[in-house]
Amino acid sequence: MSYILSPSILSADFGMLAEAVSQLDEADCDWIHLDVMDGRFVPPITFGAQCVAAIRPLTRKPFDCHLMIEKPETQINAFKDAGVDRLIVHQETCPHLHRVLETIRASDRLAGVAINPATPASMVADVLDLVDLVLVMTVNPGWGGQSFLQRPLEKVRAIRSVAPTHHIEVDGGIDNNTIVQAALAGANAFVAGNYTFSAETPAARLAQLRKALCNASKS
Repeated sequence: MSYILSPSILSADFGMLAEAVSQLDEADCDWIHLDVMDGRFVPPITFGAQCVAAIRPLTRKPFDCHLMIEKPETQINAFKDAGVDRLIVHQETCPHLHRVLETIRASDRLAGVAINPATPASMVADVLDLVDLVLVMTVNPGWGGQSFLQRPLEKVRAIRSVAPTHHIEVDGGIDNNTIVQAALAGANAFVAGNYTFSAETPAARLAQLRKALCNASKS
């Protein structure tokens, strides 16, 4: 399974968001990760469907939309219309997770499910047939720039053992070293926000991550 880089615009300068997306469009990444936060499930508020619709014409790269919001089922159509390719919802926000994932699939969008560091991998076992991606948070959701947590790698290994063809994405604290650890545990998709945008150019950092993944594949 090929490795996928999905840089997050969470750490971009929101005053120059269009430029950031254009830079990612020209860089060596596969998806663009959109961290949508509502100020309730997580404390910060980021952006909504209208902002996504505004940047959609700037790139043809897939939009990997991570809904860190309560009642995500109420926003599925809005983000579909905004042009996202995949909607990822948190197990922790969906008492009727199966129904929400079915609704996403019925909207002709890919569905993903995310779990927080304290949520067991077993909590998504019964919905693996409805998703193509499981997102394992390697930090507590809410802010960029947090340190990578090692314990969630056990969940990556557990999920990979029962979902050999799924995308397993990790999000939080990804850099040249932690991306290798996550890849060796079984992850194949990597969200990097703060690391990507803390360099002079996103392209330079993404090239470093790609090189680290190449080294990991030889291990």
